[in-house]
Amino acid sequence: MSQLALDLLAVAPPTLDNFVAGSNGECLACLRALAEGGRAQRLVYLWGLPGSGRSHLLRALAGKGGRLLGPLSPLGDFAFSDDCPLYLADDAHRLDERRQKALFHLINQVRAAPSAALVASGDAPPLGLPLRDDLRTRLGWGLVFELHLLSDEEKAAALRTVAAERGVTVSADVVPWLLTHTSRDIRVLAELFHALDRHALARKRPITLPLLRDWLQTDEGRGFGRRPASGQD
Repeated sequence: MSQLALDLLAVAPPTLDNFVAGSNGECLACLRALAEGGRAQRLVYLWGLPGSGRSHLLRALAGKGGRLLGPLSPLGDFAFSDDCPLYLADDAHRLDERRQKALFHLINQVRAAPSAALVASGDAPPLGLPLRDDLRTRLGWGLVFELHLLSDEEKAAALRTVAAERGVTVSADVVPWLLTHTSRDIRVLAELFHALDRHALARKRPITLPLLRDWLQTDEGRGFGRRPASGQD
């Protein structure tokens, strides 16, 4: 297979463009504005179930020049800097006491700097987080968005769109079968689809249900069993 074909089949890194918004369009529009330098909203908090897309969105913003922070980030990364316009605190619910304190001070500094903004994420609304009280309060000061999981219909539409954009022929029964018999996590489904596409391309065959079933019995295909998440985290 040519390198070009391999590049085309690579699973794309998280971006705002490849986030499947579903009913989360208002949140996505807000984050796009932040990525483009808008500062109408400078403190945003995202929460939702695993797979809802929290980490996808923060990594996408990191690709636009934001500084990604998390439970394993060095404490020094939480320091405010005049040359950093956007801070991204992922998995706030997992921060230890020292990082909670550092994020608290960072939020205060961001609020005092008109050109800076901060987006944080967690698995619960701000007041439901297992964090120090003053940090929970700070996280709720700005816009708070609950990220909703995609419906099966939205996942199916997303996969069909990917197939159409790539010029891939997919039998009508493949996508419904995938949603019933494999993972319902859209990110895992995307990875599965790319791997299956690579398998079909190597054999110069369209993606059909028999091809899919045969591939799932291979060493590569067996790695794509059902997983508990059902979104795009």
